[in-house]
Amino acid sequence: MTRIDFYILASSEAQERVQFACRLIEKAYKLGRQLYVHTDDEQTTASIDDALWQYRADSFIPHQRIDQQPATPAPIEIGHQHDPKQHQDILINLAHETPAFFSRFERVAELVLQQPESLAASRKSYAFYRDRGYPMKTHDMRKK
Repeated sequence: MTRIDFYILASSEAQERVQFACRLIEKAYKLGRQLYVHTDDEQTTASIDDALWQYRADSFIPHQRIDQQPATPAPIEIGHQHDPKQHQDILINLAHETPAFFSRFERVAELVLQQPESLAASRKSYAFYRDRGYPMKTHDMRKK
């Protein structure tokens, strides 16, 4: 069964969520995991793509946008409109809605900003997962 992790961030800034997502992506990539980063829109997809190119000077994280229809999938793919059929390992959900395909992933990471829209969407997602019996863990990053 899919395991759900909620990461409660200290910030209300969207850029902080992007940077935290990059940290999670890098950590998972170094562990040999594959990821799909699901976003709400083109702007967020582009923001994650750009951030991964610039994340760290001493690091390279191979990634691509799923809408560019690559011949060979990269270990990290980013998108907002497509079902990432080849990925089943880790989903980082940056969208406000739970994607229909979430349950085929081993893990889902939900990143929660301290802003009303993000908090409301996260509460809704939390109730959705809880009501269906998914194992969940909350990581309060405000205390770190």
